[in-house]
Amino acid sequence: MITYSIIQKSQLEGALRLDAEYYQPDYLKLSLKLKNQNSKLLEEITESVVSFGAYSLTNYIEWKESGVPYLNVEDIRDGRIEFDGTKFISEKVDEILKKSRVREGQVIITMAGTIGEAAVAHKIPKKVNSNQATAKITLKQGYSPYYLAAFLNSYFGKKQTEREIVSSVQPNIFLGPIKNLRVFIPTSEQQKTIEETYKLGLDEYENSKSLYSQAEDLLLEELGLKDFKIEDDLSYIVNLSDIKFAHRADAEYFQPKYEKLIKHIEERVKMQQLKAITTTKRGSLIDPRFYNEAEGTPYIRGKDFSSGRLEKSGLVYIDIDFQPKNETRVNVGDLVFALIGSVGTSALVNEAFHNSFISNNIGKISIKDKKEVLPEYLAIVLNSIIGKLQFGKEASQTAQPKISDVQVRNFYIPILPKPTQQKIADLVRRFHEARRKAKELLKQTKQKVEKLIEK
Repeated sequence: MITYSIIQKSQLEGALRLDAEYYQPDYLKLSLKLKNQNSKLLEEITESVVSFGAYSLTNYIEWKESGVPYLNVEDIRDGRIEFDGTKFISEKVDEILKKSRVREGQVIITMAGTIGEAAVAHKIPKKVNSNQATAKITLKQGYSPYYLAAFLNSYFGKKQTEREIVSSVQPNIFLGPIKNLRVFIPTSEQQKTIEETYKLGLDEYENSKSLYSQAEDLLLEELGLKDFKIEDDLSYIVNLSDIKFAHRADAEYFQPKYEKLIKHIEERVKMQQLKAITTTKRGSLIDPRFYNEAEGTPYIRGKDFSSGRLEKSGLVYIDIDFQPKNETRVNVGDLVFALIGSVGTSALVNEAFHNSFISNNIGKISIKDKKEVLPEYLAIVLNSIIGKLQFGKEASQTAQPKISDVQVRNFYIPILPKPTQQKIADLVRRFHEARRKAKELLKQTKQKVEKLIEK
């Protein structure tokens, strides 16, 4: 059925937009609904809405191992700021980029890439900076930033940002349209209720991070790696026979640190190669014609676990019309890992992704005997320094880092006693439960906003 709208010339938003997409019926209905209720333009309730400043200032950016966190669009997701994996800049560069600093209590919204993702700067480090694709919103007194973030992430916020997207080389949204977003204003008490739920969700995320740290700390303590220093050697000698055997001639591959790590662990616990305790298999390429954004069988790609956990935001599905042949699938308790790009990233498959397809750019690991090695324990090992160093050693440093599932089979895995594995696994399960609860609470904030408006 053809969908159309008839627009009077006087309604053409000051003639700033003439594209038919902008005047879709859904957008017009939503705009009318908000105008007919207690709502205000975003700029009416804010002290400022700013982004980066002069783009030329990006020339001063140099990445550091530590320093001032520098937020990118990917760090704003699911209503929160994720600092795991954040890049860093020096305090000197932070001073140069002072216009793009993030302050406690501001609302951050993404302007490019994944557009319209909003989060509150909640209990952030003393100094935080952000890139040109994020806008910082400072509200006037009497308005809750947590409520605003919930509103922007709700259907009524998302549809408005979706409407304002401008497609050029890269789709984006500008500060002007962001300031003109229409925000439903509930009572102070209603804002407070949503804020409390929002804060509970963020607190659960912090709880989950603490649980994960406890699990990793326990692993490292048992292996004597808590204070173990792993440093690159400036020079070392390698036999020609070793180069021929490895079919590698790059210096990084033969760094003594890898052997030192394995030897250090072997002195304490039994080690086994991954191929002795698991099977590995590469994923399958499925034609994009069968992709479905809403329903079907999940199709896991590298971007779906870039944070080390499988996430449903941005997930694509394989349509029910697709006729499976021998495509690779995963089950609960399997692990997936990146073969290209973010090599070294892996994640445990949970119930939500049972029987999913996986892409040809990732591999899967299936444990042969889950009584000997617990899946949660293996997940921690692979995401710890033990797994990351072995991924780093084996990855081919081409234009994009690459690794094969055959190489991963040769990884060495420490096998701790079952009771210790169980303690670690229990912490990992509690971590996943806390993450699930946090997501549910943040989802509730959006639902509460939508219910208030629909009433």
